[in-house]
Amino acid sequence: MRKLIAAALAAALTLGLAACGEKTQVTVYEPGKYKGKLDAKPWDNEQFKGNQAAWEDAVKARSLAQNEYVRTQQ
Repeated sequence: MRKLIAAALAAALTLGLAACGEKTQVTVYEPGKYKGKLDAKPWDNEQFKGNQAAWEDAVKARSLAQNEYVRTQQ
């Protein structure tokens, strides 16, 4: 019976210590060199079709709709 308890405690201790280990991390960035994918511009989509000015106008209109002072004066 003592051997069984000792084996269970040893297994629990081993699993507990294994859970505390640190995994190696994959770095995407090296100094001066980015290895990830390039991000697309927010206006490069079907809605704005690459038109940056239209995207900026839409962002301005959206921000005006979120302004409580503008909304209450209408």
